[in-house]
Amino acid sequence: MFTKYLQDAFKVPLVIQLTDDEKCMWKNLSVEESKMLAHENAKDIIACGFDITRTFIFSDFNYVGGAFYENMVKVAKCITFNKVVGIFGFTQEDHIGKISFPPVQEVPSFPSSFPHLFPGKDQLRCLIPCAIDQDPYFRMTRDVAPRIGYQKPALIESSFFSALQGETGRMSASDPNSAIYVTDSSKDIKNKICFFWWPRFYREPQEIWSQPRDGGCFHGCQTSTQYVQLNSF
Repeated sequence: MFTKYLQDAFKVPLVIQLTDDEKCMWKNLSVEESKMLAHENAKDIIACGFDITRTFIFSDFNYVGGAFYENMVKVAKCITFNKVVGIFGFTQEDHIGKISFPPVQEVPSFPSSFPHLFPGKDQLRCLIPCAIDQDPYFRMTRDVAPRIGYQKPALIESSFFSALQGETGRMSASDPNSAIYVTDSSKDIKNKICFFWWPRFYREPQEIWSQPRDGGCFHGCQTSTQYVQLNSF
């Protein structure tokens, strides 16, 4: 929704990359499964209400090639194996698909990757709203960009909501117990909140209710407090 706000406020074009190839390589999914998930992701994104006249959504499997691939090669030639291992922590057990993936995510930062959208505007600047786990990709991009004649992208990074289990984890679509989904039933939501936020509630309800509270909140209910803080900026 923050990205939609930026588009509405500044009336700018928006490019959204669906990294279905990344899902395939990192989550051990088949190509078909990854493309299906990307299709579902696209529907969720469209539902946010982006301006269809200023928004371009693409999947890597369907789009990579042409000017996009040319930029991938330019970026790849600037990155040594030692550098990519140092940034992403790849090991000898990782397949080469992971090692070769970073340029795929980096080159959408460059307008020349989309000649049908930005013809002759290779020096346009790019702003990337993203989660903080994407930072390594775009730090690398900022290092490479001047070397191949492009502008460095700017970033606005967001932190993650903690998982229901606590601040040591994060919400994940692959773990149904880590988050509350809009498709959850009222019963599911109640059970998740009570189980993960007040784990002793079912075992020792009287002791829980007798604990001191500030403003109606139980001490130790850290995850819910974090949610309030994240929505207060």
